[in-house]
Amino acid sequence: MNSWIWIVVLLCVLVTLLVIYVNFRKTKKTMDTIEKMLDTAIEGIYSETHFDESRLSALETKFANYLSSSAISAQNVRVEKDKIKTLIADISHQTKTPIANLLLYSELIAEQDLSEDMRSNIRIIQQQTEKLRFLIDSLVKLSRLENGILTLSPRQQAVGPMLEEIQRQYLSKAQKKGLQLQLIATEARATVDRKWTAEALGNLIENAIKYTPCGSVTLKAMEYELFTRIDVTDTGIGIEESEQPKIFARFYRSETVCEDEGVGIGLYLAREIISGEGGYIKLISQKGKGSTFSVFLPR
Repeated sequence: MNSWIWIVVLLCVLVTLLVIYVNFRKTKKTMDTIEKMLDTAIEGIYSETHFDESRLSALETKFANYLSSSAISAQNVRVEKDKIKTLIADISHQTKTPIANLLLYSELIAEQDLSEDMRSNIRIIQQQTEKLRFLIDSLVKLSRLENGILTLSPRQQAVGPMLEEIQRQYLSKAQKKGLQLQLIATEARATVDRKWTAEALGNLIENAIKYTPCGSVTLKAMEYELFTRIDVTDTGIGIEESEQPKIFARFYRSETVCEDEGVGIGLYLAREIISGEGGYIKLISQKGKGSTFSVFLPR
């Protein structure tokens, strides 16, 4: 009698182990299938096939439906991005010639024998046309960055040559206002996309020159353990503490500045570029005593 009990117990154990093994095999098969689905989705080559409920679990089928929807969404995003890319190219191309013509003909008119009032009007046309060109160029650059049409390619390099090039680019503009544009020599290095970092720093320097009636603009760099810091310091009008959190917003312009000064996109573009490189910008400013924009770039 006892032997029969042991046989029954043994059979129950064997049946339990068999059930566990079968379930394990089914679970492993399901997990392997899902893993393959994920791999193809990551590679961007996922496509839905015929799924039989007798072969695959409901989980697999739902997951397949989700991936199919995601693949369609990704395709739609790519199509929209291509449309935006074409639109941006069209805007850039179609506006260059009219703006260049406006500047050319305004310069030709300015060479004529005109009254002082007319000359003043021509200067205003030239200023507003330059402002329009800067705005369109900035919007095109920003749109390309935000839509991934242009990508940043940072690499480790010395920042000194880049800063020297920026100083040469803006020296004439500073001198016309009677300002000193100083560069402190440096051997610092950082991981940056030189072209786009120069674009961001150029926007900061242009702002510094624009809002500094007298004195100087200084450019210097220093290395820390993880970041290289580049300071753009001016002796200008400074920024109210209440306005400092807002200045990096798109199209933000202070009510205290002249209406003809700036379009409110330069600082926003600078922050987008520096953020895309894994860095950030800090501001220290005091009304009437100047500002320091500190750009922190990965080393």
